[in-house]
Amino acid sequence: NKLNKEARDRLLGAFDTVNTHFQTLFTRLFNGGAAYLKLIEADDPLQSGLEIYAQPPGKKTSVLSLLSGGEQTLTSIALIFAMFLTNPAPICVLDEVDAPLDESNVDRYCMLLEKISEECDTRFLVITHHRMTMARMDRLYGVTMSEKGVSQLVSVDLKQHALDLEEEKAA
Repeated sequence: NKLNKEARDRLLGAFDTVNTHFQTLFTRLFNGGAAYLKLIEADDPLQSGLEIYAQPPGKKTSVLSLLSGGEQTLTSIALIFAMFLTNPAPICVLDEVDAPLDESNVDRYCMLLEKISEECDTRFLVITHHRMTMARMDRLYGVTMSEKGVSQLVSVDLKQHALDLEEEKAA
């Protein structure tokens, strides 16, 4: 059927692009290592499953489920951004993606966010409780409750705040 052939061709083309981005992003996030995606369990790509293989630096190649929690998170971040780079959008919402990461991995995550934001001209709305992630953002929004049942929105422009501090030091 012509429609299925078109779907297969598009899927395989997108898969190859995502896989290429995934390999690059994984290596960047882990400062080495290797990873790849593989379609499995079916002759027809439209019916296939997906297996994620990763080899963090100094370790053997394994499937995603056998990695540590932090390694799984970084690998998943690489996959999410690989799909995003294949078809970028003007806005991307990330909800507590950094929660399971330690500080060194949060730094890698933030550096990747900054790089992709510059490359794709994308705005990221990042929901986080991690102070290190907050410190790396351009603007913070918070919701606080000044009195019971009354929520209040707070906004801080960190870029402007940094400029104001520099001006005060220079004066």
